[in-house]
Amino acid sequence: MIKKILIANRGEVAVRIIRACKELDIKTVAVHSNVDQEAMHVQLADESICIGPHKAQDSYLNIPSLISAFEISGSDAIHPGYGFLSENYIFVKILEDHKIKFIGPSSELIRKMGDKIEAKKIAKELGLPTIQGSEKGVSEIEDAKKIAGEIGYPVLIKAAGGGGGKGMKIVDKEDDLLKNLQMAKNEAKKFFGNDEVFIEKYFKNPRHIEVQILSDGKNNTVHLGERDCTIQRRHQKVIEESPSPVLNEEQRQYLLSTCVNSISKLGYEGAGTLEFIYQDGEFFFLEMNTRLQVEHPVTEAITGIDIVKRQIEIASTGKLDLKQEDIKFTGHAIECRINAENYLKNFQPSSGTVNIYHQPSGPGTRVDGCIFQGSRVQPYYDSLIAKLICYGKDRNSAVTRLKRALDEFVITGVDTTIGLHKKILRHDDFLNSNYDTNWLAKSNILN
Repeated sequence: MIKKILIANRGEVAVRIIRACKELDIKTVAVHSNVDQEAMHVQLADESICIGPHKAQDSYLNIPSLISAFEISGSDAIHPGYGFLSENYIFVKILEDHKIKFIGPSSELIRKMGDKIEAKKIAKELGLPTIQGSEKGVSEIEDAKKIAGEIGYPVLIKAAGGGGGKGMKIVDKEDDLLKNLQMAKNEAKKFFGNDEVFIEKYFKNPRHIEVQILSDGKNNTVHLGERDCTIQRRHQKVIEESPSPVLNEEQRQYLLSTCVNSISKLGYEGAGTLEFIYQDGEFFFLEMNTRLQVEHPVTEAITGIDIVKRQIEIASTGKLDLKQEDIKFTGHAIECRINAENYLKNFQPSSGTVNIYHQPSGPGTRVDGCIFQGSRVQPYYDSLIAKLICYGKDRNSAVTRLKRALDEFVITGVDTTIGLHKKILRHDDFLNSNYDTNWLAKSNILN
């Protein structure tokens, strides 16, 4: 049994994992860089170990330092959270070779699903609906012209080895293909160390729908419903909710059952998320995230299931003690990501000392955060500092509660996106679920 977990992360996800461990009576070890020694996750953990200087590659991405911390602390397992090394198959393979328990799937599955080209092939073999496009990497302009001509413009050039909008270019006509192909390859090389790109059909008005699954890798795979993550900026999610306000029950059950049937064939162990583009009543597989998602709290709100605890349960026992018929879905939940950014200045990151911090509370209100009054928001890492999640009996109730909670949320000393969320939640398009993944960029909210 797992009795002590080293958390290979920082920020709000590290705090989230520590809370789950405390409720399971499992000891925790926090790792931190030299500028994070007073961070919340360090203060809440049972033990803490400094693993390097402020640069992520010298600390949170430093595999030898993490393994040393694991051995020094006498931990039984490593939880990666999300970001950093959570989907780095090389890291997981090293852990496997050293007989260190990783709370997540195997390195081989992380490798396969992390390569978007291979993931698409696997999805197709498993019976998931896929997007029309290249079956392998594209490097030559003549090949790109042929593929784009076959599927029709506009097309999307995407990095095979990563996401988050990096190495991604939209091409409306053949004349723009060459320069965008080269730009995408350069970006892919810079951010992911791999310049391989592929081409897919571009959807102009899509929604982003994803399915949360849990599986023990043997004979039990369940879904925890779907999430709608359509409100985005630069291909990064801003607001997430569950269930999706635009799916009917027939569409929902088709998607959920297809995902469960597919993953049950894969031998997948742990929590995972299948992401889809949804347009004109059809779903198209986008990617699989082989880790915990930032937006997991909305799923927890409508199911009452603690996903982090279930990850630990599967890793500890090799089994998932949960059946599909036992999972009940009630109400509606919405999450707002609170980032330390100035959304009126092109989402410019903001750092500094938090002077005032007052978070909302009350019925159906949850805050997952990593800051407090007097804490320091560092400029070296991701700008996510808190997540506000509100639950209601239906979508309207959740929206009303979220508006109230946002009005209560006070953070001074750094710029935040609280004001942006207030504007979105009062916009008719959001209230009527009339938006796509490009809506935020096209709206006047950012002016």
